[in-house]
Amino acid sequence: MNAGLKVFAPASVANVACGFDVLGFAIEKPGDEIIVRFSDKPGLKITAITGAKGKLPFEVEKNTAGYAAQRLLEHLGETERGIEMEIHKKMPFGSGLGSSAASAVAGVMAVNELLKRPLEKRELLHFAVLGEQLADGAYHADNVAPSLIGGMILIRNNEDLDVHRLPLPQGIYASVVYPHVKILTKDARAVLSDQVSLSKCIQQSGNLAGLVVGLYNGDLDLISRSLQDVIIEPQRAKLIPHFYKVKEAAMNAGAMGCSISGAGPSIFALSANSLIAENVGAAMEKVFHDAKIPNELFVSPINQEGAIKC
Repeated sequence: MNAGLKVFAPASVANVACGFDVLGFAIEKPGDEIIVRFSDKPGLKITAITGAKGKLPFEVEKNTAGYAAQRLLEHLGETERGIEMEIHKKMPFGSGLGSSAASAVAGVMAVNELLKRPLEKRELLHFAVLGEQLADGAYHADNVAPSLIGGMILIRNNEDLDVHRLPLPQGIYASVVYPHVKILTKDARAVLSDQVSLSKCIQQSGNLAGLVVGLYNGDLDLISRSLQDVIIEPQRAKLIPHFYKVKEAAMNAGAMGCSISGAGPSIFALSANSLIAENVGAAMEKVFHDAKIPNELFVSPINQEGAIKC
């Protein structure tokens, strides 16, 4: 059997404080790996899954990576092509770091690479989003797009996948702490009110616009002032133990901003350089350590590559 072709897709941070469902960025690690190879037996088959503790199905149509890859194969008219897929989960489930998105991204990119790149990377986005939709029921790209193409991504419209990479001032680092507590995405959605006051809407719009301007102009002070979520974070903070203590610790250590990663429970902070980010991460981690809550810390530059062939 040949060694196959391997693709890595990174974790991602969605929402980025003021950009609920419209902003996301990728980090260097963790992430998922998928290996694909040609097979004599027709059709796509998932032959191995590691790191999932039995939580992922082998049926292609029920697996985010398999489903996304199968939709791509249908689009390309290659459904009879024999392909074997191995899924190696290298990141936690339910962490708020885009686990299902990383699998879907790695699945479509691996198959596309195996077939000698019939589509450009950005053209794979729709199929990866379909895989993510299988997992959470929503067609949105705030995790998938950063994981696929890297960088800080603005999604102007999810339905049309009108996505845009935003510039990043040199040196910005993310500190992401994942406390080992369970928050289901559906529960994190359930706590959200569908009513937003006009004053909060105006404030949040100003923050999002300010963040975009700050990124374009390299204005770290404006970025810091804008990394505030006045709508979603106050509603979800109660789901994450010691959230405000962690946020306070991050800000006191020099972070530009700190908020919930995706639906949580992970918490992210952005800092002006790697040294501050290390200190910020240690401060965030200490809060959970003192509370005897197991956690993992990831300190990373913003990943500019997204998914890569290994």
